Amino acid sequence: MARRSFPVHGLVGGAVVLAAEALLLAGHRGAAEWFTPVVWTGYVLLLDALVARLTGGSYLTTARLEAVLVALVSVAAWWLFELYNAPRFWRGGEAARGLWWQYHGLEPDPFLRRVGYDWAFATIFPALFLTAAALRRAVFARVRVRPWAPSPALTRLAVVVGAVAVALPLLVVNAWLVPFVWLGWIFLLEPLNVRAGLPSWLADLGRGDASRLCALLVAGAICGVLWEFWNYWAAARWTYTVPYLGDVKVFEMPVLGYLGFPPFALECHAMYHRVRAWLLPGGRVPDPLI
Repeated sequence: MARRSFPVHGLVGGAVVLAAEALLLAGHRGAAEWFTPVVWTGYVLLLDALVARLTGGSYLTTARLEAVLVALVSVAAWWLFELYNAPRFWRGGEAARGLWWQYHGLEPDPFLRRVGYDWAFATIFPALFLTAAALRRAVFARVRVRPWAPSPALTRLAVVVGAVAVALPLLVVNAWLVPFVWLGWIFLLEPLNVRAGLPSWLADLGRGDASRLCALLVAGAICGVLWEFWNYWAAARWTYTVPYLGDVKVFEMPVLGYLGFPPFALECHAMYHRVRAWLLPGGRVPDPLI
């Protein structure tokens, strides 16, 4: 079999990451203010090329329309999480202050600030999914477990628990409810995705295949550490106020918060495939990367 070459855009992505880091260390103000969207764009380009090298296909080489969809759903999903973070934002003032995270040093111009938000948010799902796709192919391809599938009763219970969990933080504004935000959509959507025949780690477990599950969990952990590491040095950044050991931090993230990144990847995966099925019903659509 011919050896696949490493796509040029991966080299560009690596160069973007290194240049952003170098300019940040050199004290370049523009690089510091736009560091998060720029460095994550470089990361996505680099990982997309790696996935293409490993599998023969990627968002930018064989699935460009999928790339657009992933980015758009990523933006929409993160604005939903922003609503959870500030569910009374329409009241203004302190009522709009985030329950769990707050932004600092943002661009004062409203239009440019929104560009920065959406650009950064558009990289979240692609970064997670490309990292997971690379890990699944290179590390977890052969991970097998004893086949397991939840009973119908357990499936129904999970959906009910998930529905309550996703609604409660919007109805009862309380900082202690943050775990519901990162777990509720998994319980609600994953069983529904299985029933609909959509890509699902839960369906995979029924066949004894744990490769997707492991890849997503580890991708969440890797991206989580990188999000916090790169955020710590940026001028436009976020900080946290959470009730769970909030003063014990690694970078800006309280240590217990890192436990949320692996399930966050599962949640993003479930949300994306549910929305993808709604937007592309019944048509012939290329298989997603993960």
